[in-house]
This record gives sequence, C-alpha cells and structure tokens, in this order.
Amino acid sequence: MQVAQLHKKFDALQKTFGHGELNPIYGAGCVQHPRLMLVFMNPTGKNVASNTNWSGLRAPWLGTKNIWKLLHEIKVVSEESFSATQTKKSNEWTPLFCSNLYKEIDSHEVYITNLAKCTQLDARPLSNLVFQKYLELFKQETLLIHPKKIITFGNQVSSIIVGENISVGKYAGNRHEDVKIGSKIFPVYPTWYPVGQGMRNLPLAAKRIKKVLSTK
Repeated sequence: MQVAQLHKKFDALQKTFGHGELNPIYGAGCVQHPRLMLVFMNPTGKNVASNTNWSGLRAPWLGTKNIWKLLHEIKVVSEESFSATQTKKSNEWTPLFCSNLYKEIDSHEVYITNLAKCTQLDARPLSNLVFQKYLELFKQETLLIHPKKIITFGNQVSSIIVGENISVGKYAGNRHEDVKIGSKIFPVYPTWYPVGQGMRNLPLAAKRIKKVLSTK
C-alpha cells in the first residue's frame, strides 16, 4: 500500500524540514493505477503514526477525525470504519485498525498523500520553498503509482504542482489542468482544503470530487 523505495529519501528530508522527534508520514493506499490520488499539504504531530514508538503503517490522517468525514462522503471508507474514526480516542487507533482502514481505501482504488512528508508539531504554514524541496519526489511518487486523476487540496499545493498560481474557487465540475510529469500527462483537479480553517469548504470539496469520480 506504499511506495517504499522513496521512504529513505523522505526520512532524510524530515531531519531538515520536520520536527526532530517525529516521524515523516508517507503516502498510502492503492499504488497500482488508482482512480484518484488525493494530495494534501503536510502532516502534523496529531497523526499517531508520527510518534517514533509507532510500529504500524505510517499513513496520512491517522488518529484525526475531520478528514474522514470527507472520505466517508466520497465513499472510500465504510460506515462502520467511519464511525470508528469519529469515536476512537487517539490512543485507541491501533496499528491493526489503521492498516485495515487503508486496506479499505486501497480497495476503492484511492491513494492518499501529502506533497510534503515532513511532520510538524502543529499546523503551522510551510513556505513554498519547503514544498518545492518535495516536488521532485512527488513527481517520482506519481509516476510510480500512475493515478488516473489527481485531486490537489488548497491554493498553495495546487499552485506548486500545476506550476502556476491557482485559485481553487475558479475550478468546479470537471475542470482541470493537465500536468506533464516525465513523458506522462496527468489531469489535476484543484479543490478546496477541507480541514482546519477550511472545514466549512468540506461540502464543496466533496461535491467536486464526486463529480470528478463520475466522469471518465
């Protein structure tokens, strides 16, 4: 469920750009031509897998609640699993539960990652410079899993991946940008960031993703 050959490079970048006492968080899910690749910003210490004592899968959003509302809305996790994400305390997210959660995401042909894998203590903003340091590895990650469609969340991440200033509010329905990586062209669909201060935009992001999923 992960692109393991890139992990050592992400580990090295954590020492420079992340908090020294936290693990980097890798992408996870379907790694063989998924329907969707969901690209967020960067992980925080709220992710239980960022603890250096964690022995399980290191994947985005483990131990958090709000993002699973979006993933449930677009039907990539079951009702039972979603309910568990909302009721479990962070210390109740076991490696087995987390692994099974991402097996569901894998089965729905979705891959979830962050542009930057460097974990911070909190949700402090990262500069464009830091995200740029991860761009080449993101391109390698994308080529290795070869997603059919890429959803980018928020103006900053969308702009860096597309390579021009993006305002996600201008994108609706099936509108996208074609991004060339190597010799391949990937359709990239910028949309609203659905957590934190962007929580109010979760319904808009879900609506757009459903539209993207419903079209060839």
